[in-house]
Amino acid sequence: MNTDLRRYCGILLHPTSLGGKFGIGDLGPKAYAFVDSLKRANVRLWQVLPLGPTGYGNSPYASRSTFAGNELLLSLKLLAKDGYLTKEEIASPPPFPTDHVDYSMVDAWKMPLLKKAAKNFLKTEQTDASYKDFCTKNQFWLDDYALFMILYERYKDARWFSVWNREDGFYTKEMVARLAKQYSKQMELWKALQFFFETQWQNLKSYANANSVSIVGDIPIFVAADSVDTWSNIHLFKTDESGHYTGVSGVPPDCFCATGQLWGNPVYDWAAMKKDNYQWWIERMKALLHQCDILRIDHFRGFESYWEVPYGNTTAEHGSWVKAPGSDFFKEVRKQLGDLPILAEDLGFMTAEVEQLRDENNFPGMRICQFGFSRDTADWPNPFDTFLPHNYPYPCVAYTGTHDNDTVRGWFESLTDHDRKMVLEYLGCTTKDVVWAMIRAVVSSYAKYAIFPMQDILDLNSKARMNTPSTCGSHNWAWRIDERLEVDASLGKLERLIALFGRSGNLAEEEELAHLLAQTARTRKGESSF
Repeated sequence: MNTDLRRYCGILLHPTSLGGKFGIGDLGPKAYAFVDSLKRANVRLWQVLPLGPTGYGNSPYASRSTFAGNELLLSLKLLAKDGYLTKEEIASPPPFPTDHVDYSMVDAWKMPLLKKAAKNFLKTEQTDASYKDFCTKNQFWLDDYALFMILYERYKDARWFSVWNREDGFYTKEMVARLAKQYSKQMELWKALQFFFETQWQNLKSYANANSVSIVGDIPIFVAADSVDTWSNIHLFKTDESGHYTGVSGVPPDCFCATGQLWGNPVYDWAAMKKDNYQWWIERMKALLHQCDILRIDHFRGFESYWEVPYGNTTAEHGSWVKAPGSDFFKEVRKQLGDLPILAEDLGFMTAEVEQLRDENNFPGMRICQFGFSRDTADWPNPFDTFLPHNYPYPCVAYTGTHDNDTVRGWFESLTDHDRKMVLEYLGCTTKDVVWAMIRAVVSSYAKYAIFPMQDILDLNSKARMNTPSTCGSHNWAWRIDERLEVDASLGKLERLIALFGRSGNLAEEEELAHLLAQTARTRKGESSF
């Protein structure tokens, strides 16, 4: 077998979607059991969404920090096992919904327990070397985050730095030093919670890697306007003399939305970032690659050019394309970090320049099978459509759909009778089997990576959809696995397809082999193996 052309299979499931009695999935026993299920099915990749603490709308793509972990993902069972909570304290959670996350309900019950665990930890472990080492290594973001969260809770609004009095709003060294002294004890609580997250996540990742499962992480290209990233690094974003944003991100009008999509994220001042060789971005990527084995970059085309809308517009109609220094940026990334395992989300309005940036960096792009049946032309379905599985190139990651798509079942049911017939003709199946027929088509494709939302493996309808873009519904980002669903049986069906089509590549083993071969080569040259 040509090992250079191995193919891999994965599952897309954010940890919040795991089951359990505590209202939200977490990094505890259910996560370890999920890794076991992936191992049994010979699924080698676990893709997650951004792991940061979510802000407005509970979107993982609008985190309050690009470096911090989401405290609500912490396992209460593991904290009790470590002695920072009692079994009695976590024994009687409220009657949480089992099929979705009620974030307000979870936050109200869980955060006090997490802070209590942090207090107990600080009472007994203040001299713990690993905690001190964590705080020292992460000081460049950790102190600002801890202070930010204290002020957020004080003002009940993550936009506090732009909406309340200027005395504490603008970030200055003097202001931070004054507030850090005032809130030093409270800051330790937030730092301890981040230490918990680092410990629990790295233990889970190590367990996954030891069981031949690699983690695919996700990095949004932009950060939230109401985040510690913008507050503490305002000079890296386009602002006026008063410190207010002058431009925000979005997508221009298209056939899906006549007014475009106004995302509202502040846009980068790339000239300012260039002055220190993009160090904020370098640190950001280092942190994410510490969390995961492969990194998916959301909205990759924004590194070549992005749609900038003057601040204050209510739609994205009056924006313009602005060039970004993608080629220079990734050269600096390689210079400082080496070649990176990056997947490029290259969907949307693509140009030859964006494709060149992707290809010159050897980043696999994405293919969404549902998109292959979009009726953009009279000769639909177009046999040469690049989103149809028989046209997938090797260097790409293929999906039935992503977190932003409807489930395959829900999508199929939304089609007209004529369009459903065309889908069934292409996939060669009946309505009952359409989901697994599409999974089979993607698994059997030439694509290097084939990754499936867990909802499609379970053949669920639109009620299980993870997100509907440009909406802020209470069920966005909230879907959870009902524990009555037969996860292992469904993964067993995928295991059979993985075997049939030779998609059982093992990234962890191959990376270790490459490391050993490199050591051997250095030894033969008389170099040290370390």
